[in-house]
Amino acid sequence: MEKKRCDFCFGGKATKKSLLYHDTRWCKPEHRDGELYAMLVLEGMQAGVSWALILEKEENFRKAFDGFDPKTVSSYDETKIGELLRDRGIIRNRSKIEAAVSNARAFLKVQEEFGSFDAFLWGFTGGKVVDHRLTDVRDMPARDDFSEKVSAELKKRGFKFVGPTIVYSYLQGVGVINDHAVDCDFR
Repeated sequence: MEKKRCDFCFGGKATKKSLLYHDTRWCKPEHRDGELYAMLVLEGMQAGVSWALILEKEENFRKAFDGFDPKTVSSYDETKIGELLRDRGIIRNRSKIEAAVSNARAFLKVQEEFGSFDAFLWGFTGGKVVDHRLTDVRDMPARDDFSEKVSAELKKRGFKFVGPTIVYSYLQGVGVINDHAVDCDFR
């Protein structure tokens, strides 16, 4: 018997990668700082393009951005940014690439202050998952008061490409928010 997935499941245009992401990563609690930074970059890169495209290019991003190591990315200079702008395997948008670099620097400052980015991020919920227990995909917001609060705090700390809509998607992507439908077998 086929397992039931959230009925939005990528607008009927599901790929193997998007289904795997839905089934194994989306809305699943993530606590590894490296992956929390990686998802921050990927969500920022997604602005204005489809998530399916980001997933198709994810391995290229991981290679181009040195495995999303924030310490390494924080040291990128104009030469490295120029290389990334010529890399056809990723989204070649100067603002987004520069945001990944400045976000790495802000990320490291948060780690220094809180001990980990994980402690900072999950501190907003006391370490608990926000589970909206959705029965209808139309009830899923693009943003909410919580994502606006996290967005404001990130912006205050110097992060870029972290508006409330991107942050809401990020919070889903790292499992702080669980928006799997209640009848989804991958909750």
